[in-house]
Amino acid sequence: MFEKLIELQEKYYALSEKINDPEVIGDQSVWREYMKEHSDLSPIVEKFKEYKKAERDLSEAKAMLDETGDDELKLLLKDEIHKSQETLDTTSLELKSLLLPKDPNDEKNVIVEIRGGAGGDEAALFAGDLFRMYYRYAERHRWKTELLSANENDLGGFKEIVFMITGKGAFSRLKYESGVHRVQRIPVTESGGRIHTSTVTVAVLPEAEEVDVELNANDIRVDVFRSSGNGGQSVNTTDSAVRVTHIPTGIVISCQDEKSQLKNKDKALKILRAKLYDLEQENQRKLTSAERKSQVGTGDRSERVRTYNFPQSRMTDHRVNLTTHNLDTVLDGDLDDIMDTLITSAQAKSLTD
Repeated sequence: MFEKLIELQEKYYALSEKINDPEVIGDQSVWREYMKEHSDLSPIVEKFKEYKKAERDLSEAKAMLDETGDDELKLLLKDEIHKSQETLDTTSLELKSLLLPKDPNDEKNVIVEIRGGAGGDEAALFAGDLFRMYYRYAERHRWKTELLSANENDLGGFKEIVFMITGKGAFSRLKYESGVHRVQRIPVTESGGRIHTSTVTVAVLPEAEEVDVELNANDIRVDVFRSSGNGGQSVNTTDSAVRVTHIPTGIVISCQDEKSQLKNKDKALKILRAKLYDLEQENQRKLTSAERKSQVGTGDRSERVRTYNFPQSRMTDHRVNLTTHNLDTVLDGDLDDIMDTLITSAQAKSLTD
C-alpha cells in the first residue's frame, strides 16, 4: 500500500507543476483533465500526510520514553503514544478506503424507477411517498429532479413513476436504494383500521450517455398514440405519447407527460439507454459474482432492503440492521445518515475481501 501511496504522491506533485505551466494552461482541455486528476488525488495525499505525521509523532514519543527517567514525563509520553497509535490506525483504514477502486458510475446522474408492487392502490400511494422522499432528498443536495414518465392511479398514487436526478455524485449516494421497499400502515381504503403490508420496487440506474450505449435504429420500433390519464390539454387530443420498443431485449418504454411527441421520444430513449447500460453492467457483475455477494445489497430488484412501519414511526434497513424512529423526517428526505451507514458498510466489506 505504501509504495502505491508514494507513487500517487509523486504524481500529485508532478500534476501540481503541470497545472501551473503556462503552456498547459493555454490548452484548456488538457488543463481541465490535469485539474480533475489533481483534485481526485488531493484527499489521498492529504490523508497520507496525516499518516506520516502520526508515524513521526509515535516514533519520537517512543524514543523520548526510552531516554527519560522522569516519571511524570513518562505518563505524558505514554498518553501521547496511545493517541498517536489511534490516529495511525484510523488514518490507515481511511487510506485503504480512499485507495479502493472507484465505481465509474459514481459521478453520474441517476434515473430512478419506482413501481407499485403487492398491495394495489396502497402500493401505488406509497410509491408516491417514496417519489416525494427522493425529491426532497434531491432538494437538500441542490440537485435537479425531472419527471420522465408517470402512470397515476385514481387516488393520486403511482403505479409507476420514472424520474431523473441530476447532480454531482447522485449515483454514489442513491445506488443502494435499489430493491423492495416494504410499508406497514393502515391504508386510506381500509375501513376496519387494520394494518396492511404493501411493497414497492425501486430501481436506481446511472444515466447512460450516447457514448455509453450505442442504439441501432434497426433495433428500435417507435409507436405514437394518444395520451391517457388524469386530464391535461394534450390528453386524448393529439398523438403525442410515444412507445419505444427495443426489439433485441423486448424492453418497452412509454412516455406521455410532455405535449411534444419529440420530447416524449427523447425521454423514452433516455430511459432505454439507462436500462440497456444497467443490463450490460448486470451481466458484468454476474461474471464477478463473488465480488457481488460481498457488497451491501446486490442491487437485485427482488431483494427486500427497507421497511417503513407507520404505527411505530419506525424505519429499518435490513442490510445493515439500522433502525430509526423518526419516520416522518426520513420520508421528508432526511436520508444522509442512512446512506452514510450503507456506504461505510460497503467500504468495510470491500476492505475485508
